Amino acid sequence: MAQIIVYGHKAALVPRITALSDAIHAAAVTAFQLPTEKRFHRFITLDPEQFITPSDRSIDYTIVEVSIFEGRSAATKKDFIRQLISNIANIGVTPDDLEITITETPRANWGIRGVPADELLLNYAVEV
Repeated sequence: MAQIIVYGHKAALVPRITALSDAIHAAAVTAFQLPTEKRFHRFITLDPEQFITPSDRSIDYTIVEVSIFEGRSAATKKDFIRQLISNIANIGVTPDDLEITITETPRANWGIRGVPADELLLNYAVEV
C-alpha cells in the first residue's frame, strides 16, 4: 500500500497532474512492486501565497509525500526515489525543484476495507 500526496504551485501542478501521477505510479509499481491497480494519489494545488518556498526554488517546486507500510528495504526505497526523480525530470521538474519524503508505519496503524491492515490478506509482497 502507498498513499501519495503531491503539493505544488497551482499554475505549475495542474497541467502536470496526469503526467505526475503516471510518473509516480511507474516508480511505485517497479520499485515497490505494487499491483498496477493500487494507485492512490492526491494533488494539493496551492496559490503562491499558500506555498511558501525558499528563494532558490522555482514555480515548479514540487513535494511528494509517500506513506507506505513498513517492511521495504533501504535499497528498495532508494530505488524508488531515484526512479521518481528521473521520471519527474522527464516531465519538466528538475531534481532541484523536487523533494520526496517516505513515511513508513506498521500495517496495524492502517485501516483498510473495514479492518486493520495487518489482518488484511494482500495480493502483493511488502518486504521487497
